[in-house]
Amino acid sequence: MGSWKQIAACTAGAIVIAACGGSGGGGGGMPFIPSSPPPSSGPPPTTPPASKISLQLLSSQPEHVSGGDARIAVLAPQAEQAQIELWLNDAKISPALEGDAQRLEGLVTGLKLGANTLELRHKTRGKLDRLTLTNHPITGPIFAGPKQEPFVCSVVTELGKEPLVDTTDPKYFAVKDGGGATVGHSQHCSIAPYVLYYYMPVGGTTHSHYLPMPADGSRPANIAKTTLTDGREVDFIVRWERGTVNRFIYQYVMLAPFGEDPAKPNTSLWNKRLVYHFQGGVGFGHYQGRADKRAGLVDAIGRGYAIAYSTGNRTGEHYDMILGGETALMTKEGFIKRYGMPSYTVGLGASGGGIQQYLYPQNHPGLIDAAIAVQPYPDMVGQIPHVGDCELLEHYMDVTDRTNTKWTSDIKNRTMLVGFNAEAGVANPFFPLQPYLPDVKMAAGSTECRAAWMGLTAGAMNPKFDADGIMAKGAARMDMAAFGTIPFSHYDDVRNVYGIGADGYPRSTWDNVGVQYGLQSMKDGKLTVAEFLDLNLKVGGWKRMSEMVPEGFPYNGTGLSEVQKVAADPNYFDPWGRRNMNRWNPAAPDVPAPRTHGDLEAIKAMQRSGLVFTGKTDIPTIDWHPYLEQKLNMHNVHQSFAIRQRIRHKMGNSDHQAIWFTETRGASKEFDQTPMALEVIDEWITQMRAHPGRSVADNRPDRAVDSCFDKDGALMAKGAGVWAGVLDTQPKGSCTQAFPMYGTSRIVAGGPIEGGIFKCALKSVDAAVADGTYGPWTPSPAEILKLQTIFPEGVCDFGKPDQGAPT
Repeated sequence: MGSWKQIAACTAGAIVIAACGGSGGGGGGMPFIPSSPPPSSGPPPTTPPASKISLQLLSSQPEHVSGGDARIAVLAPQAEQAQIELWLNDAKISPALEGDAQRLEGLVTGLKLGANTLELRHKTRGKLDRLTLTNHPITGPIFAGPKQEPFVCSVVTELGKEPLVDTTDPKYFAVKDGGGATVGHSQHCSIAPYVLYYYMPVGGTTHSHYLPMPADGSRPANIAKTTLTDGREVDFIVRWERGTVNRFIYQYVMLAPFGEDPAKPNTSLWNKRLVYHFQGGVGFGHYQGRADKRAGLVDAIGRGYAIAYSTGNRTGEHYDMILGGETALMTKEGFIKRYGMPSYTVGLGASGGGIQQYLYPQNHPGLIDAAIAVQPYPDMVGQIPHVGDCELLEHYMDVTDRTNTKWTSDIKNRTMLVGFNAEAGVANPFFPLQPYLPDVKMAAGSTECRAAWMGLTAGAMNPKFDADGIMAKGAARMDMAAFGTIPFSHYDDVRNVYGIGADGYPRSTWDNVGVQYGLQSMKDGKLTVAEFLDLNLKVGGWKRMSEMVPEGFPYNGTGLSEVQKVAADPNYFDPWGRRNMNRWNPAAPDVPAPRTHGDLEAIKAMQRSGLVFTGKTDIPTIDWHPYLEQKLNMHNVHQSFAIRQRIRHKMGNSDHQAIWFTETRGASKEFDQTPMALEVIDEWITQMRAHPGRSVADNRPDRAVDSCFDKDGALMAKGAGVWAGVLDTQPKGSCTQAFPMYGTSRIVAGGPIEGGIFKCALKSVDAAVADGTYGPWTPSPAEILKLQTIFPEGVCDFGKPDQGAPT
C-alpha cells in the first residue's frame, strides 16, 4: 500500500529572520501559564513595598524552558522602573524591555542548558525576586523521553530547505549543497526560521488561494480587503513564519501591514487572539511531517487571529500524545517569545486535532483556554480495541461463516457485530475480486470497518508493515539499514510509554479476553444463540507482534500486478490480515480460536501517561460534528457522547461542553460551522472575564448550548434535552431523532458508550448467568459448558473498572 500522505513542496521567495527569539519554546507536564491579558489592577502606591515588584515568566513553566531564551515581565510602577536591574547567573544583563506604567516585558536570551538563575534587583533595595529557569535544547526532549530513530527530515521536500548540519554520523539525513554534494548530516532536521509573505486575491476564499507577494516588493493590485474583529478594513496580507521546534516544522501565521520588516514584526493587525491549529490523520512516527498550508485558516486570519501550528501536532505524522503535548507547549512558547502574549488561545482542529483538544487541557492546563473540537474522539488509544475487532469480525463474516446469508443479504446485518453503520450504497472496493475467491463470500456494500478503518489494525499493530512508507522516504538521504530492524507500529511510535517486552518488541495493549462479541444483538433477538456461540468460538484474536508476518493484498498496492497475484493465489487476498490472526482451526472444530492477552504493564503505563482521556477538562468547549454516518466516515458521531460521559464521570457535569451536529445529507457542500464557533467562543471568554465570579457554565452565551443545524447551517433545535435519549433513558430529543447514532463492537459486546476499557475485569460464566448478563436467554447446561469452553478465564464484567485502571 502506498503512503497515506502526499508530500507537497512550498515554492516562494524567503526572507530569513535576522533575529528571532521565536526559534525557541518551552513547556512541560506541569500546568502551563494560561494566556491572559496584562494585569490591570489599579495604580499602586507611589513607593510600593518591595514585595509588590515582581518577576514573571510568560512563555513557559520555569522548569521547562527551551531554546536558550524566555519572555519575561517585570511588574513594577513606572516610578520604580528605572531602578530595576536583571541579573542572569550572577551577571547583569540588559534585555530590551518595553511596557507601560505598570509593567515591562521582553526577551531574556543567553540561557545555558540546565538551571539558570534570573534575579530581579533594585538599585537601592537589593534582590526583590528570582526565578530558576531550566533550559532545554530547542530540539527537545523536555519530558517526552528519548527521541525516536530513525527520523526522516521533510524540510527539503516540504520547504525547499536543507536542514542544518548537526552530526558527522553518516546514517542520518544527508545535507546537500547547491551542487548536490553531501556537506554533512542532520540528526534533528532543524532549519533557521524564515518568513514568507502572501496575500489573498480578490475573490479568494480558501488557503489554496493565497498567492506569494512579489519578490520585487511591489504591491499587487488585486489584494482583497478583510474586516477585523474591531471593525477595521485592511489589506489581506499574511506573514507566514516557518521554522523547527522539537524537530517538527512550526508555522506562525497572521495578518501583516504591507512592507513590514520581517525581523521587526508589526502586530498592529493582530487581535491578540491565538488559534492553535491541531490536525488529524493517522501516522506512526519516524517522519518530520507535512507543513500543511491549511494552517492559513482564512476565516480566522481574516478577522485578525494569529495561527500557531506544528507538524508535531498533526496526528497523521504520529500519535504519541506525550510528544505532541510537549511540542504544542514548545511551539506556543516560541510564538509568545516572537510576538508576545495572546489574550487567549483557542484550539481548533478535527479528528486527531479534536483528540488533542481534550487530552492537552487534561495534561497541560492553560495550553489552550477554549476548544473547538471537530469530529473528535476521546483519545486515540481508546479506538484501538474496537478497530482491532473490525477485521476479526469482517473475516468471520466473509470467510469463517461465509455460508450464512445473513452477512450478504442485507449489509445492515453486519452492524449486529461491528456496531458501526453499514450501507449498501457504499461499495465494497474488493467485491469485483469475488470471482477469484472461492473461499470468500463478501457483501457488495460496506461497513464503516471496511470503508474507513481498513489498514489501521495493520498499521497500529504489525511491525512488519511500514504503513507510512518510512523506508522509502528515508532511502535517498539516510542509511536506513544502519538503524537495524524497525518494528513499525503505534506501539513502537510510543515505546517510551509502553516499554519493550521480553521478546524485544514494544508491548501491546490490545486485548479481547472475555469479550462476548454480538452479546447485545443476541439479547435483542437479532442473533440466534447458535450464531452467538459460533461467533465467539471462532472469532479468535491477534498474534504477538514477534509472530506477525508481512501483509498481503491490498497492503502492497492495488495495481494490475497485485491483482494478478490474487488471481493466481487467492490466499494472497487478505484485507483482514488473517495471516496475523489466531484463527479457528476447522480440523479441531470444538477448540476455540485463541484470544489475545494485552500486556497489563503496558496498559497500566498507558493509563498513567496521559494517553487516555479521563474526562478532566473544564474549559469552554464546542464539540462539532458534521453528520457523515451515511458516508461511513470514520468520525462516528457517538464519540461526542463518549467524551461527555467521561467528563461527567470525572467532573460531575459537562456544562462547559456544547455538542453541535450539522446535517450533510442532501447537501451539495458541507456547511462549515467553525466561523460561528469562533464567534461563540469569543463571546464566552469575554463574558468569563467580565464575570470572573461565575462558573464557566454560567457565563455561556446563548449560542453555546447543545444544538443541531440543517445542511445550510440554520438552527434546527437547541438547549437542554435536544440530545435526550443518548446518555439517559428519556424519550429521544429533537436532535437525537434527527441524527441516528451507532456504536462499536465493544458496545455491542456489553461495554459502556464511553469506552476506555482495554483489558476488562472478568467474571465467571456462572456469575454472568446468575446476574442476568444474557438477558432473556437462560443457557442450558450444555450451553453453559460451551460458554465455559469458549471463555475459560471468564467473561467481561463491564460493571468494574479496567484491569489497568489507576487505583
